[in-house]
Amino acid sequence: MTTALSVAFTLNGLPVALEAPEGMTLLQALRGPLELSGPRFGCGAEACGCCMVALDGEPRPSCTLPVEAARGRAVETVEGLGSPEAPHPLQEAFLAEQAGQCGWCLSGILVSAAALLRRDPDPDEAAVRAALEPHLCRCGAQNRMLRAVLRAARAMRP
Repeated sequence: MTTALSVAFTLNGLPVALEAPEGMTLLQALRGPLELSGPRFGCGAEACGCCMVALDGEPRPSCTLPVEAARGRAVETVEGLGSPEAPHPLQEAFLAEQAGQCGWCLSGILVSAAALLRRDPDPDEAAVRAALEPHLCRCGAQNRMLRAVLRAARAMRP
């Protein structure tokens, strides 16, 4: 018999609560009962970054994180960054730099880049590379992604 856990947290600025079976990961909860498609399953071993979310503002892989680790905390996914009517500067910059190809890795990369820009609104190239290092992209778009993050940082300056 599986034990159900009550888990309440803030998701993209809104309160959510769910009953989750013991052993459910945050990624499974986001893609399942919470019906989000941004965080993706890639490797299941915290090695690719496709499932990256911001937990209390810090990037964390959600594929191995138990859903109860989010209890009482703030979770942000790519869906929380912007909307078609009001895109986040990172989303605009990624489009302008044509920084995505297949797109599988982009939601995690955008979450990590947003966390970087909150921490450091004027990052240098080395800081961007370090922030994006946990992400695996096989399309070869890394240089465009780097330019996009730096472009967004410039656009966000007062």
